[in-house]
Amino acid sequence: MNQFTFDSRLKTFLIGFMVLGLVCLGLTFLVDDELHTRFWTNYLHNTVFFLGIAFMSLFILTAFTTAWAGWHTVVKRLWEAYSLFMVPGLILLLVVIAGVVGHFHHLYHWTDAEAVANDPVLDGKSSFLNAGWYSLGSIIIVGIWIFFAWKVRQLSLDEDVNGTTEYKHHHILRVWSAAFLPIAGFSSAAVIWQWIMSIDAHWYSTLYAWYTGASWFVAAMALTILTVIFLKSKGYMDHVSIEHLHDIGKYMFAFSIFWAYLWFSQYMLIWYGNVGEETVYFHHRQQNYPVLFYGNLILNFVAPFFILMRNDTKRKYGTLVFTSIVVFFGHWWDFFQMIKPGARLTAMEAIAHHAGEHGHEAVEAAGLPFAMGFTIPGLLELGTMLGFLALFAYVVFDRLTKASLIPKNDPYLAESLHHHVEIHGDEGGH
Repeated sequence: MNQFTFDSRLKTFLIGFMVLGLVCLGLTFLVDDELHTRFWTNYLHNTVFFLGIAFMSLFILTAFTTAWAGWHTVVKRLWEAYSLFMVPGLILLLVVIAGVVGHFHHLYHWTDAEAVANDPVLDGKSSFLNAGWYSLGSIIIVGIWIFFAWKVRQLSLDEDVNGTTEYKHHHILRVWSAAFLPIAGFSSAAVIWQWIMSIDAHWYSTLYAWYTGASWFVAAMALTILTVIFLKSKGYMDHVSIEHLHDIGKYMFAFSIFWAYLWFSQYMLIWYGNVGEETVYFHHRQQNYPVLFYGNLILNFVAPFFILMRNDTKRKYGTLVFTSIVVFFGHWWDFFQMIKPGARLTAMEAIAHHAGEHGHEAVEAAGLPFAMGFTIPGLLELGTMLGFLALFAYVVFDRLTKASLIPKNDPYLAESLHHHVEIHGDEGGH
């Protein structure tokens, strides 16, 4: 079947999980501290994570198009649908932006005018870390991403109707794709620095944007495998073979290694330099959040490395599904450990300051006791994530109904349909 039908049973199932997500967010708000730190960090965490997957899906699609790749053609409608989640993603982000402008939350230390005035580091970064640039920059940059996602989608759909197997339409699509790549590279770094890295406002890393982007990339590949296998179980996407899944599995494996390389590059160089303002980020997490710190490496490097190293494990549905679930959850965990420790410290200092105590010293004296939703994810965090995942899936499935799952006039369709992965040695293969 080449035309997806979004049946009422699946809709009801996804809506049920969206309701679960809302209930979990509501309960988090009720059991939270006076600044509602757990609520706001959960909201920011999931908004940025799923918005980033949508952005990275467009990046993947345009990169493959620019590179004259053909194997991915039978999967590209899925990445087009993923990319269109940036529209509701921006709407979700507007809530965070409103909180920054209206001072509804204390996610970022640099939003406190008194703190900026008394802190030379924050004051030095204030031309970039301010409510105006955070709000307008985010809206403009994500708006540009959405425009390119819409343009790529329209060109792809027009090729279905008016295109031929010649390259005229595809050449235009390639031009737009090539134009997006440098814009995506520079603009994503700017918003990553603001959305996530500025939570730890005294710290910075020149590799942080690469690291975050790699995390989004692996999560997008894992979700692609899960979605394709789900659709195949429902009788769709029979044109996507184990050969295509093998290649997507190779990307998931390769970028898991790349992610680990970036992780090690940051950690090793910062540790070796032993500069206080740089080591504080890793020291804080390693000493106070060891489960998050070491669990991140186990989920996102050790597990995919040992499972996916063999060729045959990337050609088995069961292994691919299991590894994709582990890796997807692992990179959600990665964003949790990027956001939670810094935001918790900022909130604790703000609460201590409002109580008339000197912020940082009071926090150090009190220590950092175990706190569900910060030290490790709790049930409310998992429920919230499932709600956001259901919303993402609902938007994607709705978009899939709007066009054929096979881009019939794509000049690389025949190549993709006959795609074959060479297997060397006695591992795997048919």
